[in-house]
Amino acid sequence: MVVDDIDSAIVRELQANARQTNRELARAVGVAPSTCLERVRLLRDRGVITGYHADVSLTALGREVQALLHVQVRPLNREVIEGFKSYASGLPEVLSVFVLAGGDDFLVHVAVPSVEGLHTFLMDRFSGRREIVGFRSSVIYQHHRNRVIDPLDPAGSAR
Repeated sequence: MVVDDIDSAIVRELQANARQTNRELARAVGVAPSTCLERVRLLRDRGVITGYHADVSLTALGREVQALLHVQVRPLNREVIEGFKSYASGLPEVLSVFVLAGGDDFLVHVAVPSVEGLHTFLMDRFSGRREIVGFRSSVIYQHHRNRVIDPLDPAGSAR
């Protein structure tokens, strides 16, 4: 899928501020508002833009402690992997579920009220599951993510 410089600029601007008006977006990327509107529509149709969301403060929601849970399941088959992925994704404490290759089968990102809440979550939600043969947790002290993702050129560096 080819994304040209104008599309890249539109995507970058929307990632930085998805609430701006089409007129503001068009001005920021240097195109006419009608062109901008059509480009955004095409980016959505092509699946480049998949949605818009609001960032929420986990602390404000009383979820002070975040952790990454490294999980191993057995037997390794599609039914067990899909079943655990579905189970974990449905838990209210879970923010993300990653299916992995390597030593761990899953990486589960959770946010809970306290370290005691993390312990309770692990005991109540993971310890009794037959398919889980091992897990360990890593408490997250700080979390930073890039809010603006640029396409990479074929050589692997950012534009």
